[in-house]
Amino acid sequence: MRNASPDTAQVLVLPPLVYGGVFVMGLLLHLVFPLHVLPTTLVRGIGVVCVLVSCPLALLTLRALSRAHTPVDPMKPTTALVTEGPFRYSRNPIYLALTLLYVGVALLINALWILLLVVPALVVLRYGVIAREEAYLTRKFGDAYRQYT
Repeated sequence: MRNASPDTAQVLVLPPLVYGGVFVMGLLLHLVFPLHVLPTTLVRGIGVVCVLVSCPLALLTLRALSRAHTPVDPMKPTTALVTEGPFRYSRNPIYLALTLLYVGVALLINALWILLLVVPALVVLRYGVIAREEAYLTRKFGDAYRQYT
């Protein structure tokens, strides 16, 4: 999934594919060997909160990127260093939103397999996406990015 352009992060895989792939694997495992996290009432409440937090976080992040006229797609060149909105608190708010959404849906389904598979998804995300994005942003924005981090 590498982009030929040198002006990109050269991520190994698109983050939604990571989350989607492990979610489907977890769902299949849950259908064959159902394991539940906790009592349904409790986990559904936590799941709803996770989903409800993830949606505005994702929208605020997309809005901040849009205002800076820089793409969300890591396969496209970044045109601006965004430090406003959710980026004031996290360097990766869109991945935080995706993780909250993933965990929230796993809890709503009450599927332990799906929840457990978030760990390998986060490892792939950290080393196959975030590390590459951070190296790219350091090359592209230099001291401004280092100061931001």
